[in-house]
Amino acid sequence: MRIAIGSDHAGYDLKCELAASIKDLGHDVVDLGTHNTDPVDYPDFAEAVSKEVVGCGAERGVLICGSGVGASIAANKVPGIRAGICHDTYSAHQGVEHDDMNVLVVGARIIGGALAKEIVGTFLAAEFSKEERHRRRLDKVIDIERRYSRGT
Repeated sequence: MRIAIGSDHAGYDLKCELAASIKDLGHDVVDLGTHNTDPVDYPDFAEAVSKEVVGCGAERGVLICGSGVGASIAANKVPGIRAGICHDTYSAHQGVEHDDMNVLVVGARIIGGALAKEIVGTFLAAEFSKEERHRRRLDKVIDIERRYSRGT
């Protein structure tokens, strides 16, 4: 798979670790920044990763900021993105299997590198179940997005 990855300054070091881990798993990585620890704004990188995913340049995305909360909020503003903050492996695979999550968000100040790598590996290995109940619920989520979208 082709995976878009991005972070703000707080997530930079973990982003570098995760990008290497994703490559080790056999995936292609599109690193959308940031490229150092100079202060930057997380919405810029959340948008860049999200655009790469909805534009079909990447099948999935990984975002890292200090807590994961800000990047998750920002990414979910992009139509077609289903970003989830996950600090455990259960949420990472369940988010994909039940909700077709396409962007994983982690907090670099919340979890360490070893756990983050395990979570990312779990996220990338998971597949949407396509069970009727999950499709029905996902269709409702997509319908909510359409109803509130301003077309921008």
